[in-house]
Amino acid sequence: MDCYTANWNPLGDSAFYRKYELYSMDWDLKEELRDCLVAAAPYGGPIALLRNPWRKEKAASVRPVLDIYSASGMPLASLLWKSGPVVSLGWSAEEELLCVQEDGAVLVYGLHGDFRRHFSMGNEVLQNRVLDARIFHTEFGSGVAILTGAHRFTLSANVGDLKLRRMPEVPGLQSAPSCWTVLCQDRVAHILLAVGPDLYLLDHAACSAVTPPGLAPGVSSFLQMAVSFTYRHLALFTDTGYIWMGTASLKKLCEFNCNIRAPPKQMVWCSRPRSKERAVVVAWERRLMVVGDAPESIQFVLDEDSYLVPELDGVRIFSRSTHEFLHEVPAASEEIFKIASMAPGALLLEAQKEYEKESQKADEYLREIQELGQLTQAVQQCIEAAGHEHQPDMQKSLLRAASFGKCFLDRFPPDSFVHMCQDLRVLNAVRDYHIGIPLTYSQYKQLTIQVLLDRLVLRRLYPLAIQICEYLRLPEVQGVSRILAHWACYKVQQKDVSDEDVARAINQKLGDTPGVSYSDIAARAYGCGRTELAIKLLEYEPRSGEQVPLLLKMKRSKLALSKAIESGDTDLVFTVLLHLKNELNRGDFFMTLRNQPMALSLYRQFCKHQELETLKDLYNQDDNHQELGSFHIRASYAAEERIEGRVAALQTAADAFYKAKNEFAAKATEDQMRLLRLQRRLEDELGGQFLDLSLHDTVTTLILGGHNKRAEQLARDFRIPDKRLWWLKLTALADLEDWEELEKFSKSKKSPIGYLPFVEICMKQHNKYEAKKYASRVGPEQKVKALLLVGDVAQAADVAIEHRNEAELSLVLSHCTGATDGATADKIQRARAQAQKK
Repeated sequence: MDCYTANWNPLGDSAFYRKYELYSMDWDLKEELRDCLVAAAPYGGPIALLRNPWRKEKAASVRPVLDIYSASGMPLASLLWKSGPVVSLGWSAEEELLCVQEDGAVLVYGLHGDFRRHFSMGNEVLQNRVLDARIFHTEFGSGVAILTGAHRFTLSANVGDLKLRRMPEVPGLQSAPSCWTVLCQDRVAHILLAVGPDLYLLDHAACSAVTPPGLAPGVSSFLQMAVSFTYRHLALFTDTGYIWMGTASLKKLCEFNCNIRAPPKQMVWCSRPRSKERAVVVAWERRLMVVGDAPESIQFVLDEDSYLVPELDGVRIFSRSTHEFLHEVPAASEEIFKIASMAPGALLLEAQKEYEKESQKADEYLREIQELGQLTQAVQQCIEAAGHEHQPDMQKSLLRAASFGKCFLDRFPPDSFVHMCQDLRVLNAVRDYHIGIPLTYSQYKQLTIQVLLDRLVLRRLYPLAIQICEYLRLPEVQGVSRILAHWACYKVQQKDVSDEDVARAINQKLGDTPGVSYSDIAARAYGCGRTELAIKLLEYEPRSGEQVPLLLKMKRSKLALSKAIESGDTDLVFTVLLHLKNELNRGDFFMTLRNQPMALSLYRQFCKHQELETLKDLYNQDDNHQELGSFHIRASYAAEERIEGRVAALQTAADAFYKAKNEFAAKATEDQMRLLRLQRRLEDELGGQFLDLSLHDTVTTLILGGHNKRAEQLARDFRIPDKRLWWLKLTALADLEDWEELEKFSKSKKSPIGYLPFVEICMKQHNKYEAKKYASRVGPEQKVKALLLVGDVAQAADVAIEHRNEAELSLVLSHCTGATDGATADKIQRARAQAQKK
């Protein structure tokens, strides 16, 4: 353990810092880092290098090369820069490279050098050019801040949703500030800049002069400033060699005199989450210094030009040959490994080592921990310390110690141990040189497994991403399915493989994997200009609702119509039909419909409610005279108000019915035309409302108006049967309660409908007196029913007994209610008994 702490460096009495190698870089750089624009993404992200020839007149004619490497120095992309001079490089939170040009244009590239998009920082920036730029990260996304040649600042807090904000002007600013940075306070981005000995804070509304408290006297200029990874702390390097450290709200924490007045190349914060220690790392040409709230500092010699990358829990330092990580030693590791430590974790680690040696000291160490009641704490310390170790051997040693200690605990929850083993296995996999993502445990937990999988997908490391998903047993929709979908979207971009082979390979790999949308993959293929491949992929899409919109977008409307019809979804068919109608000329559209009977039927239904003229054209084109006649009949009532127009429409309908050889419909239409003309004549001669009445209603209206002869003439003209005419007249006279006329009508000749309807109609009008007149005239077969209707139960019983009709007897008995009808009931029962004896 003494040897293990050899690279630990104390900073004061309460904290140690260590620097260990992540990778030995083998990227074969042709230029020094100082001659390049450098940008490294946080969370073990990629490194971008752009040799900057614009600063050297002799090399101005040489086009620079933009190289992108993994953190281990493995090349990811290389492209010749053909655009304008670049002022600054930076990585977004989505690992997209932002290249800020001198003219204010920002070009966005992917991890593999593929151009994504570009945007401008505004006309003012274009006119005044860019002097300096910063890429920063907030909770809303990645932002860009620009310093223009007019010494004004413009920024956007989120490049994904570009909203430019012009910051207030600094009074009297005639030259570029000596240093500046972006602060994020209360979810708002601010600019802090130094002009000589003065500091100014720019927000969206005003420019405020600020003074850091407790600043050493004699400061005439600020040479460098740095904001912590979480934007909570600020460090200022002055020309007197003092480093002021405080919060972002300018509350002093401490100050350190480094006795170096030369401006540093870089200054970044080095802090650990949930740690009270704060330190700043300052880099010069060949010196690296770690300072904090302690009278002494930690110093390292830099053998070559280096670059600092601030991280959540430390600082990455890379050069041409090495990539290292500097951080504060975590509390659990310090407790276990510091010299002469008697912490429970240290004793448990020693106990496990002695146990492997089969030494009795293992029992002594273990008893000592148990006597203090600290075995649970010891196991937890070993598990936590294992997470912060970079070397797998030390991780295994600590986890073996934790597993050894767990054996002597009855109720220690295994979750923390199991999860740590899983997390370390994932971390060791992505830290591999060929992967090159040197995440620490704290960074991994902050980043989350989903984001890590996204970053593996961005690097096209699909097999590793799938293995991690299967190992962690992530739900398919969040894990394997999502990664396979990304793989398929990448596969369709391989234009050197035939469409048939790509579609087959994707289907063999994906099959019916839940959560994978073939339509999304097909859309990507179409976006790459591979329409035929997109169509082949859509054949594997089981949801027609996903197939059809993309087929329409690809202008394969007829195929979309076939798919919509196969789905049986009428809404989907209507969507395609309306699209086809707008896309094709009228003739081609109708021809397409003729080949699809279901679509034609649905379109007719649509036209019946929305486009009547189109419906008529469809019937004409198909020579469908039957439907055409029906159309003209509906049109005569729906569209025409004048009687002449309606009659003309009906005549057209009748002609259509004759062409369809439907003589019944044609005759009925002609009768309707005659009725309409007659109704118009009746209105002119008699007044009142006759138009649009049916034939029966017209007869009834004439009778109600006392025009019996006209009603009878109308009945003769339209051949209304006598029975129907008698019913119409009977009903009308009863409604008028013209009983005298009704009696005359009943005696005019023998009733073709009998006289029972007269009884029923009179009783319906509650006139029993008139009903009895007609009850006596009812024929024998309906006599009983008529008598019962007028309430003469006794006489009905006599008639039923005389007829000896069992059904009539039962009907009379059902009407015998109360004491009055008791004798009648007895009479019927006696008649039944006599009939049975005979």
